[in-house]
Amino acid sequence: MYAVIKTGGKQETISEGDVVKVEKLSGDVGSKIEFNDVLLVGTDKEVKVGRPTLANTRVVAEILEQGKSKKVIAFKMKRRKGFHKKIGHRQNFTSIKIKEIKA
Repeated sequence: MYAVIKTGGKQETISEGDVVKVEKLSGDVGSKIEFNDVLLVGTDKEVKVGRPTLANTRVVAEILEQGKSKKVIAFKMKRRKGFHKKIGHRQNFTSIKIKEIKA
C-alpha cells in the first residue's frame, strides 16, 4: 500500500516503513505524528483519489531526527564592477519513519 501526502507545501509519495526527509515539523525525537492531508491511497488492485483529500484516511509516522541539510551557496557577481556577494543557507528538516497508513 502506498499514499501521497501533503506536508510543508510539497507532496510526498510514501509507503509503510519508508524513511523520508520533510520540511521541519514541531515535535521531539521519538514522538508520533499524524498526517490528515492524504491526497491518494493505492494498492495493487485499486487507487483512491481525493478531491482534494480523502476523508477518514490518515498516515501515522514517528520522528527520527531534527536536523539541518547541507549548506547551499548563493554567489552573486557582476563582472568588471568589483561586486561579488556570497550567501550560505542551511534548510531545517525532519526525518520521519512511516509506521502505518490507515485507509
